[in-house]
Amino acid sequence: MTIFHLSTECYPVAKVGGLADVVGALPKYQNKIKEVNAKVVMPWYNKHFVYDYDFEVVFDGFIYQGSNMLQVQVMKETTDVLGFELFMVKIPGLLDRENPYGYEDESFQFLAFQQGILHWLTAMKIRPDVLHCHDYHTGLVPFMIENCYEFEFLKGVKTIGTIHNGEYQGMMSWDMVNCMPAFDHHKWGLLDWNGFINPLASMIKCCSAFTTVSEGYLEELFVSFRGLESLVREEFSKAYGIINGIDTDVWNPQTDPMIDFNFNSKNALKIKKKNKAKLCKEYGLNPELPLFAFIGRFATEKGADLLPDLIWRSIKQSFGGLNIIVLGSGNAYIEQQLKELDSVYSNFATDIGYKEHLSHKIYASADFLLMPSRVEPCGLNQMYAMRYGTVPVVSYTGGLRDTVKDITTGGSGLNFTYPGVDDIIHAMSRGVNIYKNKAQMDELVLSNMKFDFAWEKSAEKYLTLYKN
Repeated sequence: MTIFHLSTECYPVAKVGGLADVVGALPKYQNKIKEVNAKVVMPWYNKHFVYDYDFEVVFDGFIYQGSNMLQVQVMKETTDVLGFELFMVKIPGLLDRENPYGYEDESFQFLAFQQGILHWLTAMKIRPDVLHCHDYHTGLVPFMIENCYEFEFLKGVKTIGTIHNGEYQGMMSWDMVNCMPAFDHHKWGLLDWNGFINPLASMIKCCSAFTTVSEGYLEELFVSFRGLESLVREEFSKAYGIINGIDTDVWNPQTDPMIDFNFNSKNALKIKKKNKAKLCKEYGLNPELPLFAFIGRFATEKGADLLPDLIWRSIKQSFGGLNIIVLGSGNAYIEQQLKELDSVYSNFATDIGYKEHLSHKIYASADFLLMPSRVEPCGLNQMYAMRYGTVPVVSYTGGLRDTVKDITTGGSGLNFTYPGVDDIIHAMSRGVNIYKNKAQMDELVLSNMKFDFAWEKSAEKYLTLYKN
């Protein structure tokens, strides 16, 4: 069974969020199943990866966006170093940039990516068993293979759409229809939602089946989906919730090259303290106090707007003393507030930016991980944290409630129902009290490291879905 994963991100080639981690791991684990041949197709980016490895041109052709003729090259990484075949679509002026997102012409960019993929597959007579489309950036593929005359060869290929984050839907004005390949315009309703072309809505309408990255998130979409609630209820018969896994080759404290001192469940209590001491020394923190960490984008859906007030109040109240470290970037106002707090409080440190190696060090050092998310379709950070013996402190939403149960019910973390400063501070105070009880804290560290979030189970669930 041949599966093509279509995505704008894939770790370690290009990463903005959890989408990259999923697409960089799921195909690798699927390929461990004998009957599966999983590949990844993504845009070309001018990043270190493409210069560190060898690529060959496997296709060179042209597509049209309206009257504009665009060259399409498909480049294949020659060694399959990631555990799967990697193809990158290069279109001068659109798909040859530094970063996946942030450009004014994103609608043209993602449309060209999808059209370029289907043109290549059609021209080369490559007919996969399944096209697995990740998020709205590839959401028009199910529509185009069934309705665009140019891609008649691919008609009938099964399509799976995975919703990693329903907050982003890629809505475009109907003027963009002139840039799409020709199709029967009686089918316009399969693209439309409330007067706009909505790629995510189109994916749900046209795909063979669609998934969310946790069962809890699927339940939430029925009542909160930025206007698509009625659509997902209408199409519920082809909806599936499959929890993400983590790449246990990359996220393994025993072998992780990005942390200072490697450890396993036998020596974790001793070596984790060594990692913490080194990190605290680098950032001027007290290693004897409990260390709370936040890692992620500074976005309201992640609850990052709560951080400045949360940090100020928790340090002021102190609960007997604590440290907080924040790694992330995004909203400029939040960044500035955090920098100001960093200059005032000795037991708070912030590092602005995306730094993969530092995130690994923090997971290996922190006692608690803060995830005050308002929206969390799956969440991988809590899984990484538990793998490294760190206790997650999470809001009870989406994939977080699927993966983190409160310690009062025999679980692995600290839950709070409402993502507000008061509720988070209460959860943090519980954490400080647990930290003071060495026996209880040690037991949590070791029990969390035993949780199995590897991709094997989820890969099998996807295989079952593909077969169905």
